[in-house]
Amino acid sequence: MSIGSKALVEEGSPRYMASGDPDLADYYPAWLDNLADDATVEGSMLDGAVQGAEGVRTIVATIRTVYGDSQEFHFTGPCGDDGWLEDYIARVDDKPLGCVVLVTRNAAGQTQHVVASYRPVSTVLFFSRLLREKFAGTPYAKYFHDGSRETAGRARSAVRES
Repeated sequence: MSIGSKALVEEGSPRYMASGDPDLADYYPAWLDNLADDATVEGSMLDGAVQGAEGVRTIVATIRTVYGDSQEFHFTGPCGDDGWLEDYIARVDDKPLGCVVLVTRNAAGQTQHVVASYRPVSTVLFFSRLLREKFAGTPYAKYFHDGSRETAGRARSAVRES
């Protein structure tokens, strides 16, 4: 995507309201297929960080399922020597959601850390509660907002897979 892309929004409008880049319509996050055993995922939708390839894969795959076909990418590309950056939008229950993802690879080239920053806060809280419901009965549910004020901002220890 270039700086002159039609995917950019007009001045004063949030980027998560803009359409994605049609050239990225078939993009798939290949980093998801090369996770380190001790990979982590964290972000503005979770309290704490989940550790372990299966946990990262499960959370990211579930999030993508909830998006359905609404996920549209503005940008994907390298970031520094060992990173990958994604900027995308999606809809959750017809609410707009924007996300910037930073993926960091280890020396072996495997995905080591995934950090996702979501916006706007109203959709983030709604989506986090929805994911808590989807993960009910699993070790991952506790990382998502339960609707209480106490959950917001409470750090959790990472889920460690054995």
